[in-house]
Amino acid sequence: MKRKILTAVIVVLAVVLGLAGVKAWQIHTLIAAGQAFAPPPETISSAVAHEEKWQDTLTAVGSINAVQGVTVSPEIAGTVSEIAFESGAVVAKGDLLVRLDTSSEEAQLRAVDAQVELARLNAERTRQLRTNNTVSQSELDAVEATVKQQQANADAIHATIEKKTIRAPFAGRLGIRLVNLGELLAAGKAIVSLQSLAPVYADFSLPQQELARLKTGLAVRVSSDTYPDQHFDGTLTAINPDLDATTRSVRLQATFANTEQLLRPGMFVRVEVIFPEEQTVLAVPATAILSAPYGDSVYVIESHPAKNGGKPEAVVSQKFVHTGRSRGDFISILSGLKAGERVVSAGVFKLRNGMSVQENNDLVPRAVEKPSPSDS
Repeated sequence: MKRKILTAVIVVLAVVLGLAGVKAWQIHTLIAAGQAFAPPPETISSAVAHEEKWQDTLTAVGSINAVQGVTVSPEIAGTVSEIAFESGAVVAKGDLLVRLDTSSEEAQLRAVDAQVELARLNAERTRQLRTNNTVSQSELDAVEATVKQQQANADAIHATIEKKTIRAPFAGRLGIRLVNLGELLAAGKAIVSLQSLAPVYADFSLPQQELARLKTGLAVRVSSDTYPDQHFDGTLTAINPDLDATTRSVRLQATFANTEQLLRPGMFVRVEVIFPEEQTVLAVPATAILSAPYGDSVYVIESHPAKNGGKPEAVVSQKFVHTGRSRGDFISILSGLKAGERVVSAGVFKLRNGMSVQENNDLVPRAVEKPSPSDS
């Protein structure tokens, strides 16, 4: 019995040792295969970091405002009796826009005018009587005061009639009519928008760090998605004396002739303040920048000797950089990169430090300073 048990134990041990040996051989084989395996190089596109002369600019976003712009409305209530304009019309200063019903005021004015005339006649008679000392000076003063009082009443009615005759306060272009004939208008009710479109302002803000460089007279350029192939040139005309305490930014205003009236109040624009001097910058395609919470980086392509004595292989090395302003498809590098170094311009998201790569620049669009994408 003991011999059978011993034999069974020996058999079990032999089986276990055999299985362990097989498994150890398999693991060794897998490890050797993993060490010998070399992943195929990733296909990327490359660009060379190069120096360029860029005109120094500051960029911001802003909005267009009219030099003069109002929503025309009545000062006093009344019923619309005449509309003397068409929507979208161009008007001159003083042109009649809307006339409210003034029949009641005109009737009152005729009555007051009669009282004014009577007061003048009484005053003239009293002056003649005063020359003969028939009446006292106080009676003459009272009659002359009555003339002035009646004339003031007439002037007040004239002013009311004038306020009900609504005219363009300045030359410009009208918007869409918001009232109709016979409509009872309350004081302050909008009638039509009136905007002076030439010239116009562009209002925008810049950080307080740039305040020392700013001065009136600098060239300013704006562009809008409405006119993607155009830009508009103007001049910096005003710098706010105080800064926004919340954003620590200074508000600025540029003036544009806008002779073609393409820029309209309320339009969103991208603004560039252009300085006369140029700066030498190190430029790379913006697609070469890998942005992350811990900083921006690029992958630099380096040539390493091949492991088996073949051709040198291209290997990427990650470098952290400090970026500056951008222009078109390019962005400037302030530190972390040298001129002449080749960087990965497409495919950066699939790379890691030390990975081998192969370059293919045939299918990637060329980076330009003034891109104009095609609709096709």
